[in-house]
Amino acid sequence: MAGRASGRRRIEVVAAVLQQPDGRFLLAQRPPGKAYAGYWEFPGGKVEDGESPAAALSRELREELGIDVTEAHPWIVREFDYPHADVRLNFFRVRGWHGELHGREAQAFAWQRLGAIDVAPLLPANGPVLRALGIPETYGITGFAPAECPAALERIAVALQRGLRLIQVRGKNWPPEPFARYAADVVALARRHGARVLVNADAALAARCGADGVHLTAQQLCDLTQRPGLPLVGASCHDAGELRRAEALGADFAVLGPVLPTPTHPDALPLGWEGFRRMAAGATIPVFALGGMRPEHRSQALSCGAHGLAMLRGAWAAD
Repeated sequence: MAGRASGRRRIEVVAAVLQQPDGRFLLAQRPPGKAYAGYWEFPGGKVEDGESPAAALSRELREELGIDVTEAHPWIVREFDYPHADVRLNFFRVRGWHGELHGREAQAFAWQRLGAIDVAPLLPANGPVLRALGIPETYGITGFAPAECPAALERIAVALQRGLRLIQVRGKNWPPEPFARYAADVVALARRHGARVLVNADAALAARCGADGVHLTAQQLCDLTQRPGLPLVGASCHDAGELRRAEALGADFAVLGPVLPTPTHPDALPLGWEGFRRMAAGATIPVFALGGMRPEHRSQALSCGAHGLAMLRGAWAAD
């Protein structure tokens, strides 16, 4: 790695978000003798020279916790400057392993839930990671026509009952007032299930109807100079440059695509899975795979670094 203006070399580190099927994740306490001893963090460690992050992750978890990783997906990358070192943290979501967890360095560890973390203090770099971890992995995008409104609300209600917890209300070609009523109805439905709603392209409408946030178009990304003042901001991206812009603007997540051919953009050149992997690599915010996505694409998307799937038709299809 090249030297930095500060004179300090940025250290490559891997960090594992070990996850149970019920949503719990593991935090480990830094042992005595290390910087920030007693603080809690996602387990991991330094990447050795010539070692890939994935290989470093497997080695560190074997050395620290005595487990062999069987399923790990690249996720987000965060940089943080501590008083003792400047680090680049390569986060992986780990969902499969063999062996019984035990602290080989005599460190404590604890399974935690978002919103109910009962260990402290946490390392300062973990705040944005915990917020990203709270973003659901399926993003349902409404694409219904105005004439479909009653049936659309029924299908949205069914998806919410099945567990959908993140929705973008999109109203291409809707008249303004009917779309505003429709958005408010979707927000009301979502509230009953603890789901969050973003309104496509219209921050004012999002605030007016009580939505959680706004989803920015690629053009808005280019035009805006500051993040909209809403709790949750998503962004549509089609290339690495737009993804960097979403990060700089402070978006909470992005959708990147189209990954596969899609009827909604028949003239768009698909990125393909390798193109998606290349563009999403190193992103500092969660990135959803968009375009031709169906639930059966989830494993492929996660292996390519996606946070999850953004689906326009697949989110509302019957099982």
